[in-house]
Amino acid sequence: MSKEFPLVSVLNVPFINTTQAAFLTTIESHINNRENTFVVTANPEIVMYARNNPNYQQILNNADYITPDGIGILKGAAILGTPMAERITGYDTMLDLLKWGNDQHKSVYLIGAKPEVITDVKNVVTTRYPNLNIAGIHDGYFDDFAPIAQDISKTQPDMVFLAVGFPKQEQLIADYRHQNNGLWMGVGGSFDVLSGHTKRAPKFFQNHHLEWFYRLLSEPTRLKRMMVLPRYLKTVKQSARTNK
Repeated sequence: MSKEFPLVSVLNVPFINTTQAAFLTTIESHINNRENTFVVTANPEIVMYARNNPNYQQILNNADYITPDGIGILKGAAILGTPMAERITGYDTMLDLLKWGNDQHKSVYLIGAKPEVITDVKNVVTTRYPNLNIAGIHDGYFDDFAPIAQDISKTQPDMVFLAVGFPKQEQLIADYRHQNNGLWMGVGGSFDVLSGHTKRAPKFFQNHHLEWFYRLLSEPTRLKRMMVLPRYLKTVKQSARTNK
């Protein structure tokens, strides 16, 4: 875990406590220096999963940066008496890095989502970021990641974005990051949003930290996944009482 930023532990997951702008500056420097960098953007679901899965917890411990992706993490930190600066979401970080990569003529490798989604992602990236070199692209339907990793090793992209959902994306990064000295980052469902297949919450919901509510309204099937939030907050409150 990097020492550049102060860390805040939320249920044993060490989050960096900084701003999006400061984090981006640091990541851009690592990319320019061709440093192997593993970023996890973690929400309450990931934190709760790690509690019950020691192997996944170890993967998180070995990441270079874990960012607070979701208002639930900030709420948890506040309950624990260690408030954090701001959210650093995977989607916004990815967009900022794609824009920066375009300005700096960097290269990117994109893996994940359904075939029709990744096709549209390629079209969006090619149109929006014409100076960004797409080193490779692959949908999320693969039985064996090794051939993709070999291609990453051959093309040596500056950035690898893997959108196959947790815990799979972090496990794959942990297993294969040695193949390429660049940025490795799991971005969950970001390709669905970037491609336009899933609509991001309007600004009102974003500004009021209600993106989760908008997503629930849009996709009622997410209710089961959302139920982890009250369990997470209950666990954080228990932790706060225990550690007083």
